[in-house]
Amino acid sequence: MLLTFLKGFGAGSGLIIAIGAQNAFVLSHGVRKNHYIIIPLICAICDALLIILGVTGMGTLIASSKNFSLIAGIGGAVFLFIYGIRSFRSAIRGGSLSANQKAESSLKTAILTTLAVTLLNPHVYLDTVILLGSISSQFKQPGHIFFGAGAVMASFIWFFSLSIGGKMLAPLFTKESSWRILDTLVGITMWAIALSILKGLFAF
Repeated sequence: MLLTFLKGFGAGSGLIIAIGAQNAFVLSHGVRKNHYIIIPLICAICDALLIILGVTGMGTLIASSKNFSLIAGIGGAVFLFIYGIRSFRSAIRGGSLSANQKAESSLKTAILTTLAVTLLNPHVYLDTVILLGSISSQFKQPGHIFFGAGAVMASFIWFFSLSIGGKMLAPLFTKESSWRILDTLVGITMWAIALSILKGLFAF
């Protein structure tokens, strides 16, 4: 079962570590020292719940719902596009980070925004529920549970490493140019993912 767990850990890592909206969001808030524990915790818990849905057989059911895919896709693209605009505006304004700077956004705002970045992105469902769910079906019971547990562990380790790593990089962001680069990259990432979602939905 250890081998199955490690396979789940590897598959989960491969899907989660890829550049995406969640990672860009977690990293940018880690650098800002903005609720850098609660934000990765929410991301990891959401991933865990979705992975559980996938390995218990819900992936096929969700994938078959065209209405769900369409609504989630459009909503997610709009949200990511708006968030991208905010990042570009922040890049234009510039700024710097004091070593003792406190989080700017409220806990409520941080939680709601994290949930939106996570749950309004159809790629999250594709990676966790459908892809990991499909892979887990190759293992006999209770192998699929160990596979899912490995993927969940990968999610927790990655998001906390990303957030705490971002916090450790905070001293580099005392320069305005560093902030402009980070916010620009976040904006580009958000827009690129939004466009890829719309392209997948409407095949243009």
